[in-house]
Amino acid sequence: MVAATTVRAVNDITARWARAAVGERGTVLTAAGVWPLQALLAGPAAGPARAELAAALGIEAEHAPREGRDLLAACRTAQGVDAAVGLWTRRSLVLRPAWRAGLPPGTHGELTGDAGADEEAMHAWARRHTDGLIERMPVRIDPGTLLVPASALLVRTTWQEPFGAHPLRLVEGPWAGRELIGLSRSGTNAEQVRVHTTPRGPLTAVQVAGDNDLDVHLLLGPQDMPGRAVLSHGVAVLSGAYTTVSGAGLAEGAGPGLSVTTVPSQDGVARVQLTAARFTVDAEHDLLERAELFGLVAASDTSRGHFPGISEQPLAVSAARQCATATFGPLGFRAAAVTVLPAAAGSVPPTPYRALCVSARYDRPFGFLAVHRASGLVLVAGWVTEPDLWPGRAAAG
Repeated sequence: MVAATTVRAVNDITARWARAAVGERGTVLTAAGVWPLQALLAGPAAGPARAELAAALGIEAEHAPREGRDLLAACRTAQGVDAAVGLWTRRSLVLRPAWRAGLPPGTHGELTGDAGADEEAMHAWARRHTDGLIERMPVRIDPGTLLVPASALLVRTTWQEPFGAHPLRLVEGPWAGRELIGLSRSGTNAEQVRVHTTPRGPLTAVQVAGDNDLDVHLLLGPQDMPGRAVLSHGVAVLSGAYTTVSGAGLAEGAGPGLSVTTVPSQDGVARVQLTAARFTVDAEHDLLERAELFGLVAASDTSRGHFPGISEQPLAVSAARQCATATFGPLGFRAAAVTVLPAAAGSVPPTPYRALCVSARYDRPFGFLAVHRASGLVLVAGWVTEPDLWPGRAAAG
């Protein structure tokens, strides 16, 4: 199980990253893929770099490497999640024995000096640890590259209740004029639909359960709520930050994208009808563009070294990038990310019964969170602006 303090720390970075990075375009990001690398570097860091990394992590620097290893171990034992850390160093870089001994088993590899061969080895590592979803490591090796720590995260689940796929033709809203791949299903678990009262307005969240340890939460705010607010409030919801109404407590107009009515029923049990656009979202992030968020301002100052606990040779973070992808389909969800921080020098028959029917439609830009059910850890977060088109169809304009 992931420690509660780690969950809070990772989710906090997720929310802050979403507020900073999400704009008009769709994106996907995973703070859970960055956090272990920050933790790996915080312990051996010194001076301002150590203080900044600890503040960004939300934990004491001396405990960071252990908690980073614990997070990786917890992810590996969670059904549907795989996580790995890799570290490549120049043969000429002498590592501190204590730091090297604290690395996860099987982590360390060597940079041969042949940039092409080294990069291809890293690309192969990325493919292996993301089941081929990420084909290339977002890294460039040059003669000044001394150390390359990297992490990979793979998230997969199959829906407990699959969706049916169909053409979704929209005549209004931001996606008007398009014919999308619509995904629909009907069920009886009305409690999976929740409306949260946030400072920016009501937020509709539908929890789509996977058959393992994972759920995907679909998030829809009022039309004037920007994506950064949808995602950051969606993360806050996981810690019980807002008043919530769900299931039978919902009424017409309770939340964005919801329609609440009564319909004929055989058993009087409330029903839920969910329609969402299928999507695949890809993104690449330059983490140094938001160096303060990740505690990398001082660490990326290459005029001096910042990690005496790694090696006597001065080291500074020369780049920090993440590639991520996520797909929400009729049978399940899958997502993957690779992060690197290189260092350089359904009709119901008529009956006498009537029951509540909650219909939720995600047919305009919306957010999503892939969440470890037991701990509430956000593994992947994203914003959807370009859903998948029905085969043979093109976007209007």
